[in-house]
Amino acid sequence: MQNSEALALTAALLAAASDLTQRINDGVLARGFEGVRPAHGFAFARLAPDGATVTEIAAHLGVTKQAASQLVDEIVRKGYAERRPHPADARARLVVLTERGWACTRAAEEAAAEAVRTWVDVLGESEVRALYERLGRIAPYGPIRPAW
Repeated sequence: MQNSEALALTAALLAAASDLTQRINDGVLARGFEGVRPAHGFAFARLAPDGATVTEIAAHLGVTKQAASQLVDEIVRKGYAERRPHPADARARLVVLTERGWACTRAAEEAAAEAVRTWVDVLGESEVRALYERLGRIAPYGPIRPAW
């Protein structure tokens, strides 16, 4: 593959990822979840299983603990998450999604499914499944971080 082709491929992948992020966020907003932005969704993905500390959120997002703390303050203030005592560490606080946070997460899942359905309309289901399988072979394992 020529350098120019590699550059075009990376540009196409980045554009698709950016478009997908925007479409999911637009879908969440259209479903009535005000005041959220893509960075919140990336944090929700880390909180969704069992909650997380601010330090864990910072590591997941690739930001400083101070930046993660500010983000947590924001989603707590907006009612998407709450702080609880940590069950294993009396010095730490666990940040967990509230019912509103879970509902927002479900809205993001619905919006993602809608976005992928448009890919199926263009490429066909078998091509989208093949894309999924191929990207799974080359995509790095680990947290998906927002492009700040």
